[in-house]
Amino acid sequence: MQRTVILGSTSRYRREMLSRLRLPFDVQPPEVDETPHPGEAPAALAARLALAKARAVAERFPEAIVIGSDQVADLDGEPLGKPGDHERATAQLRRMSGRTLVFQTALAVVCQRTGFVQQDLAPVRVTFRTLSDAAIEQYLRAEQPYDCAGSAKSEGLGIALLDAIDNDDPTALVGLPLIRTCRMLRAAGVELL
Repeated sequence: MQRTVILGSTSRYRREMLSRLRLPFDVQPPEVDETPHPGEAPAALAARLALAKARAVAERFPEAIVIGSDQVADLDGEPLGKPGDHERATAQLRRMSGRTLVFQTALAVVCQRTGFVQQDLAPVRVTFRTLSDAAIEQYLRAEQPYDCAGSAKSEGLGIALLDAIDNDDPTALVGLPLIRTCRMLRAAGVELL
């Protein structure tokens, strides 16, 4: 019996990424408080939230295989979240200009009925080129990435802000590391090919 696969996310980016696998899946909001704990490192925050999202949805759908994911931009150990508006996005991009940061992309796959739980972290090192205020303004007006950790979409015009991307899973920066997702889904019993 093929179990239902559910993406525990409200992110349209993660939904688009998972659809690349041509696998039938449902989407459910995880309804998890994403507030960082005091002193929580970005990698730990991303890992905790990915697992919490998967578990929250798995509680409602215990027969399903549930995918949870979270991404936190890590600038020298400080978590940078989704900016939410133009002013905060401008401030984030100014801080990241000429710097290298790590986008901590965490993944968890859970099936409550079988007791299956796996999680992993796909860190992505991203180097931003030195950005002028005019370039920042032009980019933000064009793409409005206010719902993206780190205020940039590498899959779009945001790639023009970057000097380098270093990782082992090219989809991790968009928010769902598909190589790891495939590995975990296979381990949970999902046939992909």
